[in-house]
Amino acid sequence: LKMSWFWFYLPLHLLMAACLCHSIKAPTTSSQQSFKTDLFNFYHSLVLADGKETTIHLLKDIPKRYYFVLEEGGALAPFSITVTPCDVPIEWSIFLHKASASFLGKAARGDRDTHEASKPQKAPSIVSTIFNYKGNSVETYMGMSSHSALYVLEFLSTERDTHITVYLTTDTTSGHLYPELPMDPRIDVIGIGHTTVTLTWKHSPSVLQHGENVQYCLLVNEKHNYKSLCAAETAIRSSGMKLPPTLALSLSPYLLEPQQVMILSNSELSIINKASSGEVRQICMGTKNAYTVPNLSPSTQYYFDVFVVNLLTNASAAYTGTFARTLEEPEPKVMELKDGKVTQVVLDGKKQKFYSLQYQARYKKIKFTFQLCHGHVRVHITKNGKTVALENISGLRYFSLKGKLLDTYLVQLRSTEETNSSVQVQVSPHFHKPLFPLLPESLKIKSFSKLRTCNSVTIAWLGTQEESKYCVYKKRIEENQVWVELRSADRCSGPESRHKSEKVLCKYFYDINLQRAVTTETIQGLDAGTLYLFDVYLFGPSGIPVRYHSKVVKTRKKC
Repeated sequence: LKMSWFWFYLPLHLLMAACLCHSIKAPTTSSQQSFKTDLFNFYHSLVLADGKETTIHLLKDIPKRYYFVLEEGGALAPFSITVTPCDVPIEWSIFLHKASASFLGKAARGDRDTHEASKPQKAPSIVSTIFNYKGNSVETYMGMSSHSALYVLEFLSTERDTHITVYLTTDTTSGHLYPELPMDPRIDVIGIGHTTVTLTWKHSPSVLQHGENVQYCLLVNEKHNYKSLCAAETAIRSSGMKLPPTLALSLSPYLLEPQQVMILSNSELSIINKASSGEVRQICMGTKNAYTVPNLSPSTQYYFDVFVVNLLTNASAAYTGTFARTLEEPEPKVMELKDGKVTQVVLDGKKQKFYSLQYQARYKKIKFTFQLCHGHVRVHITKNGKTVALENISGLRYFSLKGKLLDTYLVQLRSTEETNSSVQVQVSPHFHKPLFPLLPESLKIKSFSKLRTCNSVTIAWLGTQEESKYCVYKKRIEENQVWVELRSADRCSGPESRHKSEKVLCKYFYDINLQRAVTTETIQGLDAGTLYLFDVYLFGPSGIPVRYHSKVVKTRKKC
């Protein structure tokens, strides 16, 4: 009896395949016909695991099939299948193959005649399509199975290569892999400002039951909503950015790429991915079901998606996404410039709008000074409505202008790139002692490759005819930090923003002959094969510093 039972259950997959391959009586649709042919390769096909999320990679126009048999001793058994497309819409179907009872009866008795067993047997079989779907939404099929049925899932992508996740389970009573969504899974927009949007959503039952292992994560972008966290991560990667392994578990700054900025405050994790197509923000806020998204651009449409994430399994479920447009930016007020006062202006590169400053001359000869702090800025100066200067500035730039008393000057500033820029502006009488130091012809720092050793590097920079103070700072950096350090350098910030341990030395020098106004410095005590960022600060009579362009140098590995 035990052997007969063994012969019925152990080779059930093989017996079903044999019966289906030799005699399949099914509807003659093209999909089912191709499926019949494929059953001859059953022994090389993939079996779908029960109780485990499976990632499946699909090639364009090439169907992929997975098989499974659910055996419950003749009783009907519930099961569910959840499919999550991670990119483009896909087609997927579930086929049910059911062999006749007479064939299974013979299989259960176990035919001992090897001669008879070697002959091809014909057994009637019924094949039917029990589910079919096309799209990119997360879909779940729930059904009942008997021991005499073989199930086949067929997946097809007609647009391009992609990947999906599939979860099959027969344990429908002891919890869920995916967090549960509330009865109403919509996200409500309850407040809109010029740079903020406030959202709220109903709590997930999973958060209320297992709050310590489940949290909410919000995705913000300017393109469209995403129907799954898997689809969002795929879209971000395809835009040229790299993600940490998991959105919900990206708690370490060491996992970030140079294109990413991570902000962790008040128990909220925020990761900003930067690309030419715009920003994608990811914020994980624990179990709070309301959030105000800050630092948005005015008059811009944003799309918001909330995902409830199981931290133990990394499985997630998506709320129904929403969108909102921030309010129009009010007309910018014209700021008045005052004699000798330095004003710093931050320019929004995304909107490419002008920032206006106005000055009414109290002297005939005046001088405008612009110190570029970050990015690239275009300056347009008009006097009584007529253009007197129009230029893209870099570094420190002076404009000496002559006019009449009470002439009205309007300065318009605009960022020339999509990222934000900042600049310091000063206007003063022509005879006024300048706040900014006299600058050399170039603010570049030069390094000498032949003078590099394992523990030292030699750098040089130009000086001026005016005796000034120069301070050198160094900072050890990693390969993947170079882009961020050079890109984010603020040329208006002084050494006060640096750590004391980064200071190397300060020195005074000048030369009446500009051809000889150059100095060198050898920095000792460095580590072999290590990247260092070097900065030089120039201080004028007023004490306001000007930062040279940062220089990255790597010491030799072997000497």
